[in-house]
Amino acid sequence: MKIALAHDYLNQYGGAERVLEKLAEMFPEAPIFTLLYHPENIPANSIIHQRKIITSFLQKIPLAKKYHRPFIFAAPSAIEELDLSDYDLVISSSANFAKGIVTRSNTVHLTYCHTPTRYLWDDSCRFAKNYRPFFLLRPLIPFLLNYLRLWDFQAAQRVDFFVANSKFVARRIKKYYQQESEIIYPPIRTSQYYSANSDNYFLAVGRLLPYKRFDLIIKAFNYLGWPIKIVGAGREEKRLRRMAKSNIEFLSKISDQQLIDVYAHSQALIFPQEEDFGMVAVEALASGKPVIAFGAGGALEIIENG
Repeated sequence: MKIALAHDYLNQYGGAERVLEKLAEMFPEAPIFTLLYHPENIPANSIIHQRKIITSFLQKIPLAKKYHRPFIFAAPSAIEELDLSDYDLVISSSANFAKGIVTRSNTVHLTYCHTPTRYLWDDSCRFAKNYRPFFLLRPLIPFLLNYLRLWDFQAAQRVDFFVANSKFVARRIKKYYQQESEIIYPPIRTSQYYSANSDNYFLAVGRLLPYKRFDLIIKAFNYLGWPIKIVGAGREEKRLRRMAKSNIEFLSKISDQQLIDVYAHSQALIFPQEEDFGMVAVEALASGKPVIAFGAGGALEIIENG
């Protein structure tokens, strides 16, 4: 049986890419199909680099590897152009476009769904309001999002089996795609974390994206004056750095071992966003640290209140 893996983008590294790494370990002969591959943004020791990577025509567009958001309206054509006709089983790891791959009628397509595409469904109004690339297109954004929303629903109907990463995401799959799903929580090596005496700082971890609500963390800690370390990188970093006072430290990109040590010595993790699952909350708890979270989304499946 020939197996292939598919993933939205390989130009950033987060929880979805960790899931892909585990799938690559499970199926070592399977190539990875993706819209874009920017190896500099994936850790050098990642198993992803050891696999055959097949990209779409977006890979050939200058700057697309670094700045993919202006090209999201070409992504449906790009993902459908990938040729997976030789495979009997395709497993896609998807938060937006990878589930839309086209397969043969007798190919089984299983999607590990990290979330139904946020900016097309429950976050579409904020996305349209804050869309910056190609600002001259801004008046057309609602119409373009409607096109993508219709495509996204139809793409979800091509999937044979959905796997959700939480009960929260399973409910969203049912609401937006009218599909049932099985729940398999993401793989996290909890045994590598340890607990130590707390130093004088709080912690926040994640990609610096608008929905992660790091702006809310910075406003709160600017007011409190308490020390906090923010671990992560992303397109919001410059804006967030400008907002932050001197009690807020940005660590950007650090090694896995350094992150484990930062968890171990923190006082608590601050987790203000509605997350689909929330791997960093599990990592903090595995380090023996409490999590101060917004009471919604995947956090309700991870943290016991009180």
